[in-house]
Amino acid sequence: MNDRRPTHDYFLQRLDIRDVLADAGYRQNRRFGLRLPSYIRTDSEGRRIRGDKFVITQQGKCCVQPPRQREYDVVSFIEEHPQLFAEYREGIAPDRLVELVCNRLLNLPVEEREEPIERPRQELRPFDIADYDLYEFDPKDREAQQKFAPYFEQRGIDLGTQHAFYRDFCLAAERREDGGRETRLAFPMTLPKDAGRIVGFEQYGSDKGMDEGRHSSEGLWIASPARTPLAEAKHIYWFENTCNAMAYYQLHRAKKPELRKAVFVSTNGEPTEKQMRGVLELTVPATQHICFDNNADGWHSAWNLEKEICRSVRYAIEETPERKPYLDSIPDGVDLTEGEFYLLPEGGLRESNMRFDAEREEAFSMRSSGLCAPEDIKDQIDTMNKCYREYREKLREFLGIDREHDVAFICEKADYRHTSWAAQLLAEQSREVSVGQEPEQEENAGQERQTHFRR
Repeated sequence: MNDRRPTHDYFLQRLDIRDVLADAGYRQNRRFGLRLPSYIRTDSEGRRIRGDKFVITQQGKCCVQPPRQREYDVVSFIEEHPQLFAEYREGIAPDRLVELVCNRLLNLPVEEREEPIERPRQELRPFDIADYDLYEFDPKDREAQQKFAPYFEQRGIDLGTQHAFYRDFCLAAERREDGGRETRLAFPMTLPKDAGRIVGFEQYGSDKGMDEGRHSSEGLWIASPARTPLAEAKHIYWFENTCNAMAYYQLHRAKKPELRKAVFVSTNGEPTEKQMRGVLELTVPATQHICFDNNADGWHSAWNLEKEICRSVRYAIEETPERKPYLDSIPDGVDLTEGEFYLLPEGGLRESNMRFDAEREEAFSMRSSGLCAPEDIKDQIDTMNKCYREYREKLREFLGIDREHDVAFICEKADYRHTSWAAQLLAEQSREVSVGQEPEQEENAGQERQTHFRR
């Protein structure tokens, strides 16, 4: 170790994911079989908590939580499930939590750190749009557009993307008490059911944002290049800030022309319950694209939104005597498939559930064994997905919901090398510049060689 603090790579090499799961309160599920071990949690009465199961993969280095395909290693599991560990404290940095938990499990000394003292948050004056002078982006006035260039160029947002969203941002010059003005790039935030009322701004380089009144946890930036109303959208794209939303559009607009009719939503940080419910109440039939940051905070936000989506579908189901036992067995905020299968009607639906579970277990086993050819694994996953679609269709029929109002969400993450879409956009532009400079450098080198030859 050379007297240096252990790194994440060191923890990944030394710790098994099963050690971390056991420390978090999980125990091995013997009923699931030994070929593909899984870990579950139980309540205070020793009963299994439905929907809270992790299947071990990669020979004990990773785990997945069915039906999701995302794999967690030791580090990412701790970062995304911080409340399960004794060292967790509100506001603790994810890296620090990983260090504390892993050092304890490895019986290593922990370096003492002086925890920063948070200063009390200053009271913010309630938002009043009358306090601002607003300057709009004019797509026909080149000179007016130049005022916005300094704000967007440093973020890699080109003129085409600015034109697509020009109605949904402005320059806001706040009038100060001393007579001065402070101008910032601002993105108006509105209420899902009242798109014409601005209740705050998402502003870059400012801690002033939302109205401190009763709408402070409801407002969002809601934008569509084609001006598609929220209630009529077929696709909703969720982001933690507007810069990521515009970066995503710019990265994908060439291959996804349908993005013009989509609606982009920014929550200006971690989404609140009122923000999520306000949008979902109007957009249940739409596909929800969860595009939060590729880090612990983003994963936590995505998980919260997934749970709220599942709740919105669950609340819409009419409880009948036949359905109620199964519906009551579904844990709060999880998918409709996570109820107790033996409470389903006997016959086709229950058999379809068992067939899907068997194919899913086989797919996980093949992928984690390291002994199967990629094409065989793909064939098995295709079989699993086919069984799932058949089971889901029968489950919808039993619960009385149509396909249009079923759960429909997709999680999209930036390239694994980047924590956000904005970072990915800047990185790709930087690579393009580097590639473009190579021929010029080679040409200059060739000219230099010719010059030396003449000498």
